[in-house]
Amino acid sequence: VQLQASGGGLVQAGGSLRLSCRPTGRTFSDYVMGWFRQAPGADREFVGGIDRNGGYTKYADSVKGRFTISRDNGKNMAHLEMNSLTPEDTAVYYCAAERAIGWIDGYVPPTATAYDHWGQGTQVTVSS
Repeated sequence: VQLQASGGGLVQAGGSLRLSCRPTGRTFSDYVMGWFRQAPGADREFVGGIDRNGGYTKYADSVKGRFTISRDNGKNMAHLEMNSLTPEDTAVYYCAAERAIGWIDGYVPPTATAYDHWGQGTQVTVSS
């Protein structure tokens, strides 16, 4: 599956952004989706993820309550809604996918190595 991420930009602290990820090439509902981010000089970190059917989401503690992940399998889209942004959220954001046929329901791996398919990344910059 190929992934195309979009929606990044520059926003003031306290603002909101919505990132989108459009997969092509495979059956979207077969894949768990993850969102990661990487700030300059830092490791890529897990932001959150959603299981194949959209019934289960998992978030990093740093974004819990501010970020929301959703998906629409019928429209082949996944979204990361980001609210109450702070300068610490500044990073390149990536969507990722892993084929999850046979996985237990509700399992969303929080590590980058679990995902084989990656989008190109979109820059999010939050000014103070």
